[in-house]
Amino acid sequence: MQEKIRIVTHSGTFHVDEILAVSALELYLNGRPYEVVRSRDPEVWKTGDFVLDVGMEYDHARRRYDHHQEGGAGARANGIPYSAFGLIWKHYGEEISGSKEVAETIDRKIGHPVDLGDNGIESYTPTKYGVHPYALHNIVVSYRPTWKEGEVQDVRFIELVAGFKRLLEREIIVVRDGLEGARMVEEAYQRAEDKRLIIFDRQCPWQEVLSAKSEPLYIVKPKHQSNAWEVECVRNDVHRFENRKDLPYAWAGKSDGELAQITGVADAVFCHSKLWVAVAGTREGALALAKLALAQ
Repeated sequence: MQEKIRIVTHSGTFHVDEILAVSALELYLNGRPYEVVRSRDPEVWKTGDFVLDVGMEYDHARRRYDHHQEGGAGARANGIPYSAFGLIWKHYGEEISGSKEVAETIDRKIGHPVDLGDNGIESYTPTKYGVHPYALHNIVVSYRPTWKEGEVQDVRFIELVAGFKRLLEREIIVVRDGLEGARMVEEAYQRAEDKRLIIFDRQCPWQEVLSAKSEPLYIVKPKHQSNAWEVECVRNDVHRFENRKDLPYAWAGKSDGELAQITGVADAVFCHSKLWVAVAGTREGALALAKLALAQ
């Protein structure tokens, strides 16, 4: 019988970084049996094959991955310091994901905000309404036992590891496919005669690629799970709702015959009231709408 790998982390209240770190190690171990021991006893730390987020030591050769010691555990080139997840992903992410490019993208997407938060550094500014994003930290907090539930920290920890392992698996797939799609988007951009309007004949992840280009204003593509086509606005920031150029104001909230009458496009179906997307029955109709919008 294969001996279990022992992963040691701290006991008590759990956090995003060590849960994700254990989840990543489970993927790295790829089916090898392991156990998680949660303890603050230095004698227990000595028994760990991997010790993370506890122990006041960062030594990859000895598989020690803490960041709470004086001076921390270093930082990325952009200055973002490492937490337990960032350290584990730094050393094992490429093997887990099968690609350096995928691993680096996941570090930017997940590792940066997680490590900022765990090191007490703000990663966002609340909106003017005082609204905060519902982040991975909030999911973790919802699993912590309330004052009425008793001491079930270890049980909830293991529940979260299973869920976050699946999240990492999905992110690897999403990022891998997204990077492949980004290359298709770049090719479509290079082919476009008028780079204000980029045309796609299939679904692909275009937002981040085109937001980094200065010219694109609209894209035309098939509507998801439909035979219709749509023209959609490009934004400078994919995380915000400001279009580079709105669709014409007169189209806002119009549908079917009313939109067709205003635009002269017979199969025009709908325009969103926020002027970021309009739908037509055919590719030709969507192109006609896009060209009308460019001309105004």
